[in-house]
Amino acid sequence: MVDVRTFRARNMEEALAQVRRELGPDAVIFHSRELKRNLLHRLVPYRPRVEVTAGTGMTVRTTNGPFRGKQEPSSFDQAIMAEHLQGQLHRLSGMLEQVVHRSRHQHVAQLPDHVLSLYAELVETEVPEDLARELIYKLHDEWTGAGPASIPQLRAHLIEMIAAEFQIKGAIQTVPGQRKIITMVGPTGVGKTTTIAKLAANFRLREKQRVGLITVDTYRVAAVEHLRAYAEIIDLPMKVVMNARDMKWALSELSDMDLVLIDTAGRSPREELKIQELKTLLQEAHTDEINLVLCASASLKSLTVTAEKFAGLGLSSLLLTKLDETAGMGNLLALARATQLPLSYLTTGQNVPDDIEIADPGRLSRLILGQEPLRV
Repeated sequence: MVDVRTFRARNMEEALAQVRRELGPDAVIFHSRELKRNLLHRLVPYRPRVEVTAGTGMTVRTTNGPFRGKQEPSSFDQAIMAEHLQGQLHRLSGMLEQVVHRSRHQHVAQLPDHVLSLYAELVETEVPEDLARELIYKLHDEWTGAGPASIPQLRAHLIEMIAAEFQIKGAIQTVPGQRKIITMVGPTGVGKTTTIAKLAANFRLREKQRVGLITVDTYRVAAVEHLRAYAEIIDLPMKVVMNARDMKWALSELSDMDLVLIDTAGRSPREELKIQELKTLLQEAHTDEINLVLCASASLKSLTVTAEKFAGLGLSSLLLTKLDETAGMGNLLALARATQLPLSYLTTGQNVPDDIEIADPGRLSRLILGQEPLRV
């Protein structure tokens, strides 16, 4: 008689124990999978996490190596059985790889409730789980033995820990009579042109610096006209560059400026040839600093891949835009650790010359944990 059942347990070991207990040692595993997990599954160790389908009443015989040979007749579709058997080693290997991952969550779930709540806050703000665990273990270890602590006390210490993860470049520093050249690079649509307009307006109108603009974004007429409109409003000289010779001429024309800001065409991380062309052009500019401009609302994978592809330009710092369009800022913490690049500025909207600020580690940390409004 064929007897097929489905078992759910916290892990594969417990599921197999149920199979042996209820179906006996001769039971055959037909299918196993990891159940879809949410935050509750990750925090509560006793919820089922794997599902195993097993049965008795049929035999499976193999010859000439694993998963090759004849199968005895049974009520199961033989094609499904063969597919299962062929993939079983792969699935079991995957399960083994998940053992450490799941056990770490079980350890997190054993932390005190007030510490566990902060772990949940980190995960909800899109801090990657591995990094969230690392931070929360460190937080717990540093407070162990120091007596009871309230959630506000622990959160304040966590904010300090997160702030320490960020390196800060700070504001652009200019010296009268010594021209500084700053270049913005990055993908299309991250806000390079608007950011340059904000910086130019602030240095010209508030800092009373002599500012010049150069654009090499000749691929999009709209981008050139966009920057030209800002230049006319702020009353700044602007040059359009198409090649290395034009760059040399433009910089000669702007030799008496305190600050020259260079806007570049957006480059996809996949366009390695175009990134190399940009590198050649910037070498002619002898730029002092190169800011990689990234949109904070992009995925962590997209951000890190982009940073990796642009690294060959000789990046000085990161400039993060569109924080106002970002649901969770935890990925910025992981980005800072992955790139090891210091932060220069943050932008929080489209208003020129406002909605830009010098990056501050404490403020970034509070923003990540939702402890401070975006606009102050």
